[in-house]
Amino acid sequence: MNDESFTTWPGMARLPGATGVGASLAVLPWRAWDSPEARTVWDALAARAGTPNPFFEAWYLLPGLTRFDPEARIRLAAFTRAGELAGLVPLQCARRYGRHPLPHLAVWLHANAFLGAPLVADGAEEAFWEALLDWADRNAGTALFLHASMLPLETALAEALMAVGARQGRKVALVHREERALLASPLAPAAYLESALPGKKRKELRRQHARLAEQGALAVTRRNDAGGIGSWIEQFLALEARGWKGSAGSALACAGETAGLFRESMTAAAERGCLERLNLELDGQPIAMLASLITPPGAFSYKTAFDERFARFSPGVLLQLENLALLEHAGVRWVDSCAAPDHPMIDSLWRERRALGRFSIAIGGAARRAVFGRLVSFELSRNPQGLT
Repeated sequence: MNDESFTTWPGMARLPGATGVGASLAVLPWRAWDSPEARTVWDALAARAGTPNPFFEAWYLLPGLTRFDPEARIRLAAFTRAGELAGLVPLQCARRYGRHPLPHLAVWLHANAFLGAPLVADGAEEAFWEALLDWADRNAGTALFLHASMLPLETALAEALMAVGARQGRKVALVHREERALLASPLAPAAYLESALPGKKRKELRRQHARLAEQGALAVTRRNDAGGIGSWIEQFLALEARGWKGSAGSALACAGETAGLFRESMTAAAERGCLERLNLELDGQPIAMLASLITPPGAFSYKTAFDERFARFSPGVLLQLENLALLEHAGVRWVDSCAAPDHPMIDSLWRERRALGRFSIAIGGAARRAVFGRLVSFELSRNPQGLT
């Protein structure tokens, strides 16, 4: 990407190919958005987004950028229409595509961001993609294509991308498709559990709950405020680090960057009222903990941890039974598990699925698009699951 092509916020030049009066796109180093004024505009967009994505909201994305991109190489592409911010997405210039040295533009994600949906105002999806792709055509540099991963498929955002590609004769290839557990049902928690698990399994869980209650005073706590958030964060980090993730070096506390991200983002989420903290406690000490991010009309099951000394009682599963109360949460119609596909625990309890895709998109002129077409054909010939 050429820095000379970047305009400045908020005085952005109009894009000749964009849809709508006064449509424009600015692509700037992310630090340009790290100010109270910019965050206010960003927050207003998040509230209007047709596809919620807390991982691209200011309170979560900026702490991650601060820790994982201190040199500010990541850009934020901001789409404005009729004087109002209508779309925002982080972009990077990636030099490799999987194992291959294929330079490309990509929507940026880190290992603790579980959705790649750009924040786009409801109804502005096609205009956003038109503006972003028009900019990518003119600023491709050495990039062979644009790549967007973890994009939810059954959304207006994904449908708009496909529609724009079809209208422009631009190849938009779904190169990978996967599903992860989703909670979405009109049933009450008890009825949902009865329909999801066989009687024998429900009986076993009741037995484990009873045996666990014999170990001490068992209680469930649920909080949606910021009270005691600091101590809760430290308890969570310590609990996770004592388990298998700590042994594998993948617990949040194992690296200063991830621990700092968790501390800062969870504090901000609690202060905004969008964090639900759910604990299973024994004698006042948490033995299972769950952090959910509430982003109406949905929610995201962000992080969970349990004390492996009590593994025989399945405290993590018992806590998930309490988490079914989200089915009755006002304003929440679905909950994304953020789990890996075919997760052995949550897939057996949550019956619905959310489909996610990785898209590779043609950009630039005819020669570049021809090379891209051959690359996509080769990729799908070896791994056609994106088409299933």
